Amino acid sequence: MKSNIYTLLFIGLTALTGNPTAFAQSSTKATAPLAAVLHIDTKGLNFDPVQMGNLVRVELEKTAQYRLIDRYDLEYLIEKNQLNITGCYGAICLSGVGKVLNLDYILSGSVELAGDMIITHFRLINVQAEQIERSIIRQYLNIPKEVPEMVSITLKEFFEIPVTADVKRKLTKQYDFDNLINNPTEYRLASDGPRMGFTVFTGTSAERLGESRSTGGYEAFPMMFQFGYQFEKQYLNEGRYQALFEFIPMITGIDQQLFIPSLTIMNGFRDNYKGWEIAFGPTISFVKSREWAKDATGKLYDIGNNEVAPAGAIIYNRLDSRGLPGLTSGFIIAFGRTFKSGHMNLPVNGYFIPSNNGARFGLSFGFNAKNKGQSFTQN
Repeated sequence: MKSNIYTLLFIGLTALTGNPTAFAQSSTKATAPLAAVLHIDTKGLNFDPVQMGNLVRVELEKTAQYRLIDRYDLEYLIEKNQLNITGCYGAICLSGVGKVLNLDYILSGSVELAGDMIITHFRLINVQAEQIERSIIRQYLNIPKEVPEMVSITLKEFFEIPVTADVKRKLTKQYDFDNLINNPTEYRLASDGPRMGFTVFTGTSAERLGESRSTGGYEAFPMMFQFGYQFEKQYLNEGRYQALFEFIPMITGIDQQLFIPSLTIMNGFRDNYKGWEIAFGPTISFVKSREWAKDATGKLYDIGNNEVAPAGAIIYNRLDSRGLPGLTSGFIIAFGRTFKSGHMNLPVNGYFIPSNNGARFGLSFGFNAKNKGQSFTQN
C-alpha cells in the first residue's frame, strides 16, 4: 500500500514539474547564498562598468552557484537606500553596500585591455568578513568581439565548471592556427607567398625528355626545379577546418635551360589546429608538341618529319622540342602541412599528377606571414 502511495506522489510531482528532481533543485537554490553583481571596472574596451556588470551577472547566473538579485530589483534597492556604487570596486566599499542589501557575497572585478592582451580579474567578496574570499585572473588575446566568451570561460573556471578546450585555446594561444575566433575579419592569414621545389617525370614523358633534340627530345634529366607564387583565397574559416582556393603560377625547368610555364587552380581544406592540408584541381602547362602517329603495334611515325603512317594509325600530339607551344592539362592532388615559427608560416607540400604518359610527382615549400594590414571578408 505504501509503495503505491509513493508511486502516485512521484507521478504527481513529475506531472507538475516536468522533472522528478525539480523539487530538490528548487529547495537547494532557495538555500543558496544570496549574491549580487554591481559594476565591473573596464579599461580600453567598448563596455562601460554598467554594461560589463550586466554581462557578468548573466554569465554568473548561468553557473547556478548563487541566488542572484535581479538587475532591476538591484537598481530599485540601490536607489531606495540611496547608495552610491560609482567607483565602488574594493572589498571594504562593496562589503558596506552588501550589508545594507543583506547580501552574503558580491562578485566584483575588472576586464581591461593591457597592451596586446585582454585581462579578466574577478573577486568574490565575503560581505560579513569584509574580505576577498577568492579571485581569478586570466589573460586572452586582443579580440574585443570575443569579450563575452572570455568572461564566460573565466567564470566557469572560477567555479571549476568544464570549458571547451578548443575555444579557450583559440582565445589564448597567440600562434595557434588561424580561424574566425583568433583571426577575426580585420586580421587575416596572408598565405600568399613564394613557392619553390622540384618535380619528377616518369614513364614515357621521362623517356621523351631524355631523348636527343634531333628527334624532338630535350636532352634533359626528368627531375626539374620549379618556382612560383601562391595566391590564396579563404572562403570558409569556421571551427576546426577552413576551405580555400589556391592559384599557383609556376615556372619549371630553368635549371636545364627550359622554360615551362604552368597555372594550377586548387580547392582545398586545412586543419586549423595542426596545419594539415589537402587540395586538388586542374593544372595547365604550356609545352611544345606536334603531331605523331602510332600504329597497332605501337610503332611511332613522325608526321611532322614527313614520315608516312599506315592506314588506321592513331594521330596525336606528342611532346616535341621542335613543335609549337600549346596547352596540356592534368589533374593534381596535393597534400602537406604548414609549420609555424612566430608569425611566419612555412608550408611544405607534396603533389601527384596522374597521366597515361607517366605520372608526375614533386615537393614544394615556401613561406608567408600574418598580415594585419589587409582585410578578409567571409563569403
